[in-house]
Amino acid sequence: MAYAPQNYDSLLGTPGFSDKLLQNHFKLYQGYVANTNKLVDLLAQLQKDGKIDGPDYAEYKRRFGWEFNGMRLHELYFGNLAKSGVALDKGSELAKALTGQFGSVESWEKDFRAAGAMRGIGWVVLYSDAANGRLFNVWVNEHDLGHLAGAVPLLVMDVFEHAFMLDYGLARADYIKAFFAAIDWGVVSNRFTR
Repeated sequence: MAYAPQNYDSLLGTPGFSDKLLQNHFKLYQGYVANTNKLVDLLAQLQKDGKIDGPDYAEYKRRFGWEFNGMRLHELYFGNLAKSGVALDKGSELAKALTGQFGSVESWEKDFRAAGAMRGIGWVVLYSDAANGRLFNVWVNEHDLGHLAGAVPLLVMDVFEHAFMLDYGLARADYIKAFFAAIDWGVVSNRFTR
């Protein structure tokens, strides 16, 4: 079954994100979906033809993680945003867990923002370790590098240039501020409680 791109047009008009930036970002995401589907088909054909020992197979296998994670991380990113944002319920299980691990929600946020402000391209992800529930703010350098095995992404922030340069230039901190204003904490909390 082929992957279908999700529609995130409901985010158009989000304060701090121009429609042009969002539309460009949606097209980029759609490319990850298309390339994931192409690689699934190419790999299946090579497997069917018994050609799994050549360089094409190896390259497609290596590329698959990049395209698939590019697709999925964008879905998580767009999925944890809302046009008007949704505040974190300070009495929620997630807020309690953030406070328990980081001392306060504000301390957690300071750490997450600091990771987002680091030089370089990538993602910042709040992960929950499925084995023990511990929370980590993690820098993911490339789509396919730096993920915590077995951990569940709760909050995903794109810090590749395409996510902010059109609107903010090099002012990444201003983008991070806009991102925080648009977080749908209801979605993030639901990811945590699942």
